[in-house]
Amino acid sequence: MKILVTGGAGFIGSAVIRHIINNTQDSVVNVDKLTYAGNLESLASIEDSSRYAFEQVDICDALELARVFEMYKPDAVMHLAAESHVDRSIDGPSEFIQTNIIGTYTILEVARTYWIALDEQAKASFRFHHISTDEVYGDLEGTSDLFIEETPYSPSSPYSASKASSDHLVRAWKRTYGFPTIVTNCSNNYGPYHFPEKLVPHMILNALEGKALPIYGNGQQIRDWLFVEDHAKALHLVVTKGEVGETYNIGGHNEKANIEVVKIICALLEELVPSKPNCVDKYADLITFVKDRPGHDVRYAIDASKIERELGWTPDESFESGIRKTVQWYLENEGWWQRVLDGSYNLERIGGKV
Repeated sequence: MKILVTGGAGFIGSAVIRHIINNTQDSVVNVDKLTYAGNLESLASIEDSSRYAFEQVDICDALELARVFEMYKPDAVMHLAAESHVDRSIDGPSEFIQTNIIGTYTILEVARTYWIALDEQAKASFRFHHISTDEVYGDLEGTSDLFIEETPYSPSSPYSASKASSDHLVRAWKRTYGFPTIVTNCSNNYGPYHFPEKLVPHMILNALEGKALPIYGNGQQIRDWLFVEDHAKALHLVVTKGEVGETYNIGGHNEKANIEVVKIICALLEELVPSKPNCVDKYADLITFVKDRPGHDVRYAIDASKIERELGWTPDESFESGIRKTVQWYLENEGWWQRVLDGSYNLERIGGKV
């Protein structure tokens, strides 16, 4: 297959592309605008593959998208391009509306126009896979309830509301136009190449520098944690084997409170980097509780039994194995995250090598 991946220079998108190039015979066209969160260095290991191509294109640009579809003639689309940071959506929701809603509408229409013109065999096998989040469901009040594919939507933040809107668009294009769409909703991802503003890398890097480890509220917000490489495997399985019109929840079966996640990271650093900066006694001493985020959801938890039952997917990593791999990766790849922190990775999108 030839798969067009939007947002392929982002955290999850780059993991998907690395998985496809390294573990399948499929080829990939990476369509990415290269916003602040897009980093081509995350794809350095596969960028020279003959099965990989990159196009710096905004998903809101219909003409450029049409050119890409015509040039590469993909067999499937995996739509991951999105603004995804909740705090940024609270401070400035406009970009989230533009990218997540208008961008999804734009690529849906360009892809549908392309699909209509395909011959019957190609049309029957074409897939548009929209990758979304469990945050569209809102939060769970109890300690045992789980999000299922039929859970009503109740988004809490501008980010999750914009993703909920994009999910509705995708399903409407299936029902109204017969466009062959599939939707997946995932839990919190973590792993290598994660942008440092997110919780796990932020805690790792702050701890290494002896800086405060800020945790919202009391830190008891519970998330289900999914290792990004497990997610990438699931996504490729869905786009190749999933049923058109279906939704699949993808979770790691790893519910942890934020404070527990941070304490686990601190314990790993005690083991792996016992020499600490700035006369810090214990990494956990750096934990600081800060004013809670507005509208902060209390608990997310995914029921991933459908994708296991119907497609045979289960995560390979426990949280303990995945977080150890993640911490070790950041310790071994200082060059990658230092270039993110100092901004030099941004040269690609401001006139460097692209």
